[in-house]
Amino acid sequence: GSTKSSMMESRDEAQHVVECDMCQQPVSFFCRRCGVNLCDPCVLIHLRVKSKNGHDIVDYTSKDDDDTCHCDSHPQNDCSAYCKTCETPICMLCVTIKHKSHEISELSDKIEELLKVIATENDRLQSFKHELERIFEHTTKLLSSISSIYQLRKDEVTARGEEWHKQIEETVKKLHQELDGMQKEHETILQKQKEKFEEMVWKVNKINGKTIKLQKSKNVTEMQSFVPVIQKQESLSEVSQYSFPQLYEYKIDEYLENKLKENELSGRILSEIPTVSTVIDTGFPADETKNRLFDMAVTDDNKVWMGGASSELKLFDLQGNLHHTVSITTYGIYLCMYNKQVVYTGTKAVKMISDTDTVVTMFTTGDWEPYGVTSATSGDLLVCLRKDDQNKVVRYSSTGTVLQEIQDDSQCQPLYKEVAYISENVNGDIIVTDWNKNAVIAVDRLGIFRYSYSGKDTKFDVCSVATDSVGYVVVTDYKGDKIHILNRDGRFLRYIIPEGGINKPHAVCILGDGEMMVGECLTGIAKIIKYLEE
Repeated sequence: GSTKSSMMESRDEAQHVVECDMCQQPVSFFCRRCGVNLCDPCVLIHLRVKSKNGHDIVDYTSKDDDDTCHCDSHPQNDCSAYCKTCETPICMLCVTIKHKSHEISELSDKIEELLKVIATENDRLQSFKHELERIFEHTTKLLSSISSIYQLRKDEVTARGEEWHKQIEETVKKLHQELDGMQKEHETILQKQKEKFEEMVWKVNKINGKTIKLQKSKNVTEMQSFVPVIQKQESLSEVSQYSFPQLYEYKIDEYLENKLKENELSGRILSEIPTVSTVIDTGFPADETKNRLFDMAVTDDNKVWMGGASSELKLFDLQGNLHHTVSITTYGIYLCMYNKQVVYTGTKAVKMISDTDTVVTMFTTGDWEPYGVTSATSGDLLVCLRKDDQNKVVRYSSTGTVLQEIQDDSQCQPLYKEVAYISENVNGDIIVTDWNKNAVIAVDRLGIFRYSYSGKDTKFDVCSVATDSVGYVVVTDYKGDKIHILNRDGRFLRYIIPEGGINKPHAVCILGDGEMMVGECLTGIAKIIKYLEE
């Protein structure tokens, strides 16, 4: 408070220092017409001075609060009218002379009109300020939570590391036990072989002794009976020799990797043979490229909205019964659920179906064309946008305020070439399928690049993406007729190819209970596939 009061004092002092222009007394008044500073006694003297413009004496402190408008042509007169032709305020004298034939209006009308515009614009700025404050608050919140978000990440990494350590220790111990068992087995075999050879050496020595003895003898009978005995003795080529064991090569890395993969499924194992429990014919017509079924979105009460090659959205239950159909203005290529309503992207706008089945525009997207859309846990919407060769992901509030733009990586290179479908993972990652790069591209919740996945083999044909409650990333491989499952770090876990196969999978959504629904683009058939064991 002290600095504030000292500032006030210095301002007052400065005011005291201003002097009257006629004598050197402190100033009290100001003549607006003549621009002269005056003290109390000098005011009267000044008023006696004749002036073409007259005088307008005001308190010195309010010399700048000019509430009136003086005429440009007759400065001694206040303006009381407005010339619409010249768009300027004028005095009564001007009305009769210079602006005689012009369109004149009351000055108060013009003032009212201008104030209305100013008030409207001010209201606009005020409401803009509220949005700004909201974004500011959002950013501040994000900034304050950022360290805890990253701490959480680090804790996850630490926990994961400890898990791996434990796993490695257990694996090493197990492998040691197996190797101990093998060693015992080999020792036993070699010990037996050693004993056998010992016996054979003894036998050969004995025969050698007999031979030496017979060389000095002339006993033919003994020699005759000894020949078959010596011939019968096996030579080394006939002895099965047990060579040093070829140690079973332990692929410890592979072993660990498989172990860790199993672990990752946090108690939920991927089904060996994924089963199809239900087949639903969505009945969409085929467009000129033979496509029928494009996207699907699951409601809270376990029904699924379907979008395809017709200007309507259909709501099916999981048994395949059609419950509802709603007309829209475009094809339903990109859908999501938002606040219990189905949302889709139309031409340069994000639209919602209201409770009364009418199409409501939530917000427009300017020059950018929207593609994939998904609702984020924060209550915002994430939308894929394209304009010419530019691509980005934008986080919008429900009213269409831009909260975040994700376009370039840390080297200022574009992250995306052709954004299509989008999903938000449980860890906040934003995952997009890029049809030009033919890859799945993930950034974290702050828009920082995390990973890119472009298939186990070169024949990957990425289409759409969904994520489940465990954090698996489920990607449809259109021409590959299969589904890829990745872990939350983008590492390939396995393919899902259900019994009976899947034909040109396009749409995918997660139903819970370890089930997903996959839409075959060309047949218009949706299949419910069980991909996790209980």
